[in-house]
Amino acid sequence: MQRLFENKKGLITGVFNKQSIAWAIAEQIMAGGGICGFSYMPDKPEDERKKNLSRITKLIEDNPQSAFIQPMDVTNDAHIAELMRIAKEKLGGLDFLLHSIAFAPPEDLARDTIETSRAGFKLAMEISAFSLIALANAAKDILNPGASVLTLTYYGGERPVPGYNIMGVCKAALDSIVKYLAFDLGARHVRVNALSPGPLQTVSGRGAGVDEMLSLYEAIAPLGRNVTHEEAGKCGAFLLSEMSAGITGEILHLDGGYNIMGSPGRMLDRFKTATG
Repeated sequence: MQRLFENKKGLITGVFNKQSIAWAIAEQIMAGGGICGFSYMPDKPEDERKKNLSRITKLIEDNPQSAFIQPMDVTNDAHIAELMRIAKEKLGGLDFLLHSIAFAPPEDLARDTIETSRAGFKLAMEISAFSLIALANAAKDILNPGASVLTLTYYGGERPVPGYNIMGVCKAALDSIVKYLAFDLGARHVRVNALSPGPLQTVSGRGAGVDEMLSLYEAIAPLGRNVTHEEAGKCGAFLLSEMSAGITGEILHLDGGYNIMGSPGRMLDRFKTATG
């Protein structure tokens, strides 16, 4: 049987380290025969150790399925254009594009949403939501017919999750963008979807209080457990592959069923026991 990504090439954005969901997805793609180009957030000029570049280089340096590494600040249109130029030069057309980029200033993320600063709102929305539009627009002419675009979202964009704050607002915008881009790019036979995993131990997850969420999901989710990086990688790869060829504009929840619950479920038994 042919490997799922044999002869497929694409672009992975947002890998920070080996705990990144983007990396879990990229691993599945490369194991399936896919060729990946990677972008990363440029290091600051004063960072002589080039920590961002060093982290991603260590992950892919000996993998023959990796094509290139390119710095890209998603708030900079010239950076985005250069990334697409390199991608076209190295890969030709793109069969998949993974958008895994989000940021909010820590001081704004730590505040109640009502106290979000104007500057923090603008920056968080630009990086976490508009960046999908910017990348898809820049890539549209090199996305092959049948290509798939995938972004990463979270349930906090659908329902208020205390502590997720302004990032939840950004994810709500991102979820809507997925649907509009699915329509826009559908005429080019390109699909756009979102994967919405439950809490995972990632850099961004820790910033949003993932430790507290893990025990909550385990108690409430119908499966009674949290999901894994490997499961996120496999689901993401599915949505970027031809196996999901008829799916577009969708948000796939990977959370053990947590999102379907209308009550705390089995967690009520603990409450009843505690209250007698």
